[in-house]
Amino acid sequence: MIFVTSYFVDLQPDTVEMLKTFDELNKSSCCDCVDMSCAVSLLNKEQYELLSSHSIESFVKKGEVILRSDTLISNIIYLKVGYIKEFMVNGNNKTSIIQILKPHTYLGIHSLFGDKINHYVYAALQDVKICYIDINAFKQLIKENGNFAFQILTEVNKENLYNYYRFVSNSYKKTDGRFADVLLYLSENVYEGQHFPLQLTRQELADLTGVSRENLTRVLSKFKEEGILDECGDELEILNIEILRTISKNG
Repeated sequence: MIFVTSYFVDLQPDTVEMLKTFDELNKSSCCDCVDMSCAVSLLNKEQYELLSSHSIESFVKKGEVILRSDTLISNIIYLKVGYIKEFMVNGNNKTSIIQILKPHTYLGIHSLFGDKINHYVYAALQDVKICYIDINAFKQLIKENGNFAFQILTEVNKENLYNYYRFVSNSYKKTDGRFADVLLYLSENVYEGQHFPLQLTRQELADLTGVSRENLTRVLSKFKEEGILDECGDELEILNIEILRTISKNG
């Protein structure tokens, strides 16, 4: 474990070397951040100053783990730029991707008022920019600013509702229905468009869908043959979203 300051612990060695110096950080404020979250925009001047003095920016390369499971949560992590996968690995070394996190999302919120232990692994799907926020300062902002807390809870509940729906539906849907759900999720919730970059490998798509890689490859080819979607290089385009919704509905 590397200690950067008394505020920031549990940072990965390859991440620490990319951190900005505190002198550089002190020249700016969270209120000047172009990647500010909706929740932070609700803070007052004093609260901005508290956040600025207890946060530090970092750049993480594609594929690197940002936060490991079964570790003590000492910082809330704010995703400023890029996409991250949240996943779990069970005792049989099988990976299940819970969700894809997009910019302006917080990591570690689930453990904020829980048992203080992180239960998920977070890894960068591309080069990302994040901020480590001291957990005690973050808790103070939640206690002091009801609007800030409300916005944070709203976003967490949206994530939980989607994850609950997906895990329940996976118990009765076949591969076609599961993959249709994933494509709709990526299109509507993550990338907000029917043409988006495919940042997940075939295995990662399978882990997100909850099927084997072979079954994922089969249904992907089927959807392309039926004109539901098109794949060009590292990009996917949904060509008939209504059919996709029908497949999702029918399971």
